[in-house]
Amino acid sequence: MSRTGLAAILALPAFLGHGAEPRKSWVDPDTGHRVVRLTEEPNSASLYFNQNGYTADGRKMVYTTPEGISTLDLETRTAKPVVKGRVQVIVTGHKTPNVYYRKGDEIFSTNVDTLETRLIGKLPVRGSVATVNADETLLAGTYIEGGGQDFAGRNPPPGQTAPAAQAPTASQVHPLEQALNKGQMMEQRLAAHLPMAMFTMNAATGEVKVIHRATDWLNHLEFSPTDPNLLMFCHEGPWHKVDRIWTMHADGGDIVKVHTRTMAGEIFGHEFWSHDGKTIWYDLQTPRGEDFWLAGYNVATGDRTRYHLQRDEWSIHFNVTRDGKLFCGDGGDPGQVARAKNGQWIYLFRPEAITFQGELNQKEFWQPGVLRAEKLVNMAKHNYRLEPNVSFTPDQKWVVFRSNMFGDTYAFAVEVAKAQ
Repeated sequence: MSRTGLAAILALPAFLGHGAEPRKSWVDPDTGHRVVRLTEEPNSASLYFNQNGYTADGRKMVYTTPEGISTLDLETRTAKPVVKGRVQVIVTGHKTPNVYYRKGDEIFSTNVDTLETRLIGKLPVRGSVATVNADETLLAGTYIEGGGQDFAGRNPPPGQTAPAAQAPTASQVHPLEQALNKGQMMEQRLAAHLPMAMFTMNAATGEVKVIHRATDWLNHLEFSPTDPNLLMFCHEGPWHKVDRIWTMHADGGDIVKVHTRTMAGEIFGHEFWSHDGKTIWYDLQTPRGEDFWLAGYNVATGDRTRYHLQRDEWSIHFNVTRDGKLFCGDGGDPGQVARAKNGQWIYLFRPEAITFQGELNQKEFWQPGVLRAEKLVNMAKHNYRLEPNVSFTPDQKWVVFRSNMFGDTYAFAVEVAKAQ
């Protein structure tokens, strides 16, 4: 970490703490876009950026509260508790109104409309489930075999903690200490080479079947949103030390490496699917902290795309509309890898391809482009120890994010169109 980045982290403000209920709606004076607060409960939050948080009919958003899981009707803005208790959200189904979650060492699904709840199965020892496939017939997860120490136990991957809404408070660890602890943990966990098993769980019977074994740190499993047989996963660890992004079939066959490093210090990660299941998008830096891209890999053709970003426009997470025409990002503070001086914004990105003809454009080449940025929300008062985790609503008219800009955490949305 550079001295500049270190100083920026040390300078981060403390959390504002519990305060008055924030406004329900306002127009951001710096951007002209309308922002609304979606949730009423303090320390409620939308899901991690690559977890599907919307019901299959596009009507409801699933979110977490300190009491469990709730839904928000996106049209009427009415909320309803769905699951009570300490649980871990996995994902909302692509086919049914079910939300899938872990409670203790068991996996459940609950229909968010009828509240019908079903036990799916019991996890293997030291196991977790991270994803559900497109037709909701399989779940997939990992477990550590043997008795090796799981250094990552104190810091589970984003989206796998419960409830996700429980944001840090001023009394918790300082951001600098948190960053150093996480970096140390990542190094230790990678070096441990603990034996791991990747498994599927049958959604109808609860049967567990091991599909892959490795001593790599296997993490961030995510099924394709359209192909029930295609699973993305990553080799976790410090990004400059791992070949992170892979795909495989649900039976463990046909393992494909998505990206191969071509320079020292090149990093890539925070991968996510396009909604049509054709493309895996991911943050690419060539090298780390210097040149920034949103990269795409077509899983059927192998074609590759790179959209360039300016330093201040780099975001911790990106996401894409259902039609693939717009992207969004959640920005970052000066302590992040981009060391942005003015990067604390929710961004809208319009992709612009750069086309070349003839011999200048060969099939094996990356197809270049740029992302044209528009600022949506000023996040200067947000403490980025809590990552905003942006997503588009199914109607593509709003960008949803979580924020502690008023002290407690809530889910918010900003309108893509400017306020009239």
